[in-house]
Amino acid sequence: MLCPMHLPRLLAKTALALLGSLLPWAGPAFAIGEPDLLETNDTREAFPLFDHKPATLLVDADDWPGVRRAAGDLAEDIRRVAGQRPPIVDHLGGAAGENLVMIGTIGKSTTIDRLIQAGKVQATSIAGQWESFCLQVVSKPLPGIERALVIAGSDKRGTIYGIYEVSEQIGVSPWHYWADVQPRPQERLFIRSGRVAVGPPAVKYRGLFINDEAPALTEWVRAQYGEVPGHPGAANYGRGFYTNVFELMLRLRANYLWPAMWNNAFNEDDPENPRLADEYGIVMGTSHQEPMLRAQKEWDRGPGQHWGNWNYNQTNQRPVLENFWREGVRRNRNYESVITLGLRAENDSGLAMGPDLTEQIVNAQRRILAEEVNPDLTIVPQMWCLYKEVQGYYAAGLRPPEDVTLLWSDDNWGNLRRLPTGAERRRPGGAGIYYHLDYHGGPRSYQWINTSPLPKIWDQMTLAKEYGADRIWMVNAGHLNKGEELPLEFFLRLAWDPERWTNENLGEFTRQWAAREFGPVHAEEIARLVDEATRLASRRKPELLDAGTYSLLNYREFDTVAAEYAALAGRAKVLADQLPAASRDAFYEMVEFPVEAGAQLNALYLAAARHALYARQGRAGANDCAEQTRSLFRAETNLVARFNRELAGGKWNHFMDQPFIGYRNWDPPAANNLDAVALREIPVPVPAAMGVAVEGGTETTGGNLALDKFGQQSRYVEVFNRGQTPFEYVASSNVPWLSLSESRGVVQKTRRIEVSADWSRAPAGRASGKIRVAGAGTNFTVSVGTFNPAAPAPGSRPGFIEADGYVSMEAEHYGRQTAEGANRWIKISHYGATLSGLRAEGPPEVLATPGKDSPRLEYPMYLFSAGPVKVTALVGATLNFLPGRPLRYAVSFDDEPPQTVTIVPADFEARNGNREWEEAVENNGHWVTSAQVIGQPGYHTLKIWMVDPAVVVQKILVDTGGVKPSYLGPPESHRCGKGRPDQMNDI
Repeated sequence: MLCPMHLPRLLAKTALALLGSLLPWAGPAFAIGEPDLLETNDTREAFPLFDHKPATLLVDADDWPGVRRAAGDLAEDIRRVAGQRPPIVDHLGGAAGENLVMIGTIGKSTTIDRLIQAGKVQATSIAGQWESFCLQVVSKPLPGIERALVIAGSDKRGTIYGIYEVSEQIGVSPWHYWADVQPRPQERLFIRSGRVAVGPPAVKYRGLFINDEAPALTEWVRAQYGEVPGHPGAANYGRGFYTNVFELMLRLRANYLWPAMWNNAFNEDDPENPRLADEYGIVMGTSHQEPMLRAQKEWDRGPGQHWGNWNYNQTNQRPVLENFWREGVRRNRNYESVITLGLRAENDSGLAMGPDLTEQIVNAQRRILAEEVNPDLTIVPQMWCLYKEVQGYYAAGLRPPEDVTLLWSDDNWGNLRRLPTGAERRRPGGAGIYYHLDYHGGPRSYQWINTSPLPKIWDQMTLAKEYGADRIWMVNAGHLNKGEELPLEFFLRLAWDPERWTNENLGEFTRQWAAREFGPVHAEEIARLVDEATRLASRRKPELLDAGTYSLLNYREFDTVAAEYAALAGRAKVLADQLPAASRDAFYEMVEFPVEAGAQLNALYLAAARHALYARQGRAGANDCAEQTRSLFRAETNLVARFNRELAGGKWNHFMDQPFIGYRNWDPPAANNLDAVALREIPVPVPAAMGVAVEGGTETTGGNLALDKFGQQSRYVEVFNRGQTPFEYVASSNVPWLSLSESRGVVQKTRRIEVSADWSRAPAGRASGKIRVAGAGTNFTVSVGTFNPAAPAPGSRPGFIEADGYVSMEAEHYGRQTAEGANRWIKISHYGATLSGLRAEGPPEVLATPGKDSPRLEYPMYLFSAGPVKVTALVGATLNFLPGRPLRYAVSFDDEPPQTVTIVPADFEARNGNREWEEAVENNGHWVTSAQVIGQPGYHTLKIWMVDPAVVVQKILVDTGGVKPSYLGPPESHRCGKGRPDQMNDI
């Protein structure tokens, strides 16, 4: 039997982690981030939660109503898994059987207090803490009880979280309702002997904002619950909807909610909403634009009928506004809340109030709070969200009272705009972050499927924790978008324990999530699918895609991206067929649909890109590509229709109503359409007419190709028809060392010939040859240049080799890394567009000086070129979050002095209209270039130095004159030598 344990807060956030290292794995692990406490076979000391019959649940009648309600959920969860619902009693006299689950809150449960006083339950580590709980198996806790599983909480939510921890341990997903995840049946359920303690959380208030809810969620709510009585047109976001949201939040250990507000008023639409929120244990607030627990729609439906938009600038409107605020806090003062202060204009638009007027507003609001809630404002939770122009007021000198939490915002695209300074970290009110997984605004809205990879969330939110923004983490969860279940859960679990998830184990989170939702057999493959699909979708959000996003001409980029997506969709389909029928709806919602829809969308734009090129070239296949584009559009809309009307028996009708094709600006189109895709029919004459195009070119009568021994090993020539009548073609080379994949054939529309070189026969150095193509009475010539260098020789020094006029390197493929004290580079797997990212890491506010305390990355390479070169790095879209500080790194070759490169200047503003920022968020990264000079060909070492923390380098290009336009940059160059085996390949 495991002895009771007590771990000091200084040593561990949770004793579950230690327990996991002590106990062997004994069955399916369902709880993410926690060790497995579930046994499916009897052991002498384990607690039988279900063994032919369920153990009785005991909850004192005087405990919190929310605790008693959650106990009912646990009973239902046991029924879901084991087939029988346990009885629930509220006193020992009603407890039947020898085994009992004792649930209670310290100070509210007589039973729990009695066990603690008798020394049966160790509660020292959680007593008096915020939202903490312990689970302990106790032998003979009270007369007549053989064994008990004790779930004890430090407060209401602590107990509730403990209850739901048991639910998750037995296999009930937090997403059982919202994503139709079905638990796997178990015949017997045992909880291991011992004690675990969890909490307090690292972030005090962990919340979600239901936002951008129309059309998808609003129409679903309207179909499910009708409209608000007395307010035609307003979907009924009432108790039927919110109780399911409250339960989800508590199962995810969230505690703070900003409710839907586009056309709704939480407190007014259903007066039961605030009471039920408090009963469940949810802390209520209002969005960053709605102060004092008042929804904008309450104003619009009431005083706004006379006054129009709220405006504190109008002196005669001030008493009305202040009374409106007073009524809001008075109405809700008996419920747990975090009060939003300040004021933005109506409908979340910026009103030029300025710092002085904003200060007057905050002072008036705090006076009302002192009069209506508590004269001691230091115990009234308040926050002021520095969103958009409000951050400018702070920069201009406006300072709220020290007890108010500063809620800093990201740029709406997942990049933190500002983090606390050392002085701000000492403020009693602390700081927090408002973060987005969804956004309705510029430069384009993104509201459809998940485009937020876990590595990006981890990168930004661990910075927030490191810099002391840990009082509130609020995430804009959009309309509870399908496919965003994983990043939403990760955000909230990271808020609970940021130290549990590191740059080295992020993949473990996705694997555990997949195992919980779909079982361990396919968890590895499902995790890979989700991680890869999200990375592909995040390269450029679907709403921003078009036919010109990826290059059709260079590096076979568009073809490669579409092929990667198609391969993922194929793997998802194979997996779906292997899963049990009960798991398929959930798999389709959270995995298969986002992959399949993303794959089809990329295929659609690839077809549109080919159509545009082919139409310019007069190819007969242009019209086929136009029809393929239309066909893929129909397939995509049919996919959406299937999700709405067939999935889970039609349960989620309207959830895919959000348009995502047809954007022309930030505002979503009314419906998906191809209006923004230029499709046109071209006339195709009957007689055959041959055209010849080469890879990378747009000419139709031949062109030039280049082959490099260390570069792309084949290039294509396309022979195409301009007419309706098929024709025969013949292709030949005038040199024996050029190979063609085919030398003759019949051209209906297009035939592709791959051209490659036999390097063992090709002349040394530079040479040239010609390919002659004849057909339809026409002859065209393609000139082929080759480069077959003698050096570097096989087995030579490790490093990259220039080819085709560049060296392209994934950041993680360095040859050497040097750390300097606490300053170092850390790898974030699956970060960014191609492979991973390396983040400059150091203490808060660190400024590293190259050559002194700056860690560096070294990239050995062989260059055939000399003279001016450009070094371009693709880095994360991280902003200048330290006030007065730019975001920089430094670069050098060999022993030359490092050259500092500014990614984001100190005065950079992340706002609409700043085209540099708009491009960074559209591209999900910055392309930054510096100019260097190479003295002579041969071996060189490129060095990347840390200057400012949090720079994430993804990819590095050394352009010696050959880099061609593309979205992702050239594919990685050849590496050779006997270096690290995972990075170097012999020539």
